[in-house]
Amino acid sequence: MPIAETSLFTMGFAGKSAEEFFHLLRQAGVRRVIDVRLNNVSQLAGFTKKRDLEFFLREIAAIEYMHRPDLAPSKEILDDYKKKRIDWPEYEERFQDLLRERRPEDSGTPAQFDHACLLCSEAEPAKCHRRLLAEHLSRCWDDVTIRHL
Repeated sequence: MPIAETSLFTMGFAGKSAEEFFHLLRQAGVRRVIDVRLNNVSQLAGFTKKRDLEFFLREIAAIEYMHRPDLAPSKEILDDYKKKRIDWPEYEERFQDLLRERRPEDSGTPAQFDHACLLCSEAEPAKCHRRLLAEHLSRCWDDVTIRHL
């Protein structure tokens, strides 16, 4: 039996209105949002605070919500990057090492990530851990298509 393709999406909410955010999710056919932020209750999160986001996703778009802080960078890595003690290449290397250690591919299946959207705050995927996570999973599993919303 052939392995089905896994469609994995990523999105950062920064710079998006709630209307644009929910429209993109619905248009893409996302069935589950996997929140990969370490802190999902920040005052800066606006409509994407955990309890609000879970409610909005369910009521507006019939999308399941899941918070997975184990898929986020450690507080140390994040602090070092935000405080400019490390640059992006070192952040990327340290986060990839953390992913190899944590082995997220063993705590989920391609089916659980199919039509799921990895969510964080960073507007663009180029310098964001959600891209690195999606690429890690695509290396571990067959037939993963990544699309950044």
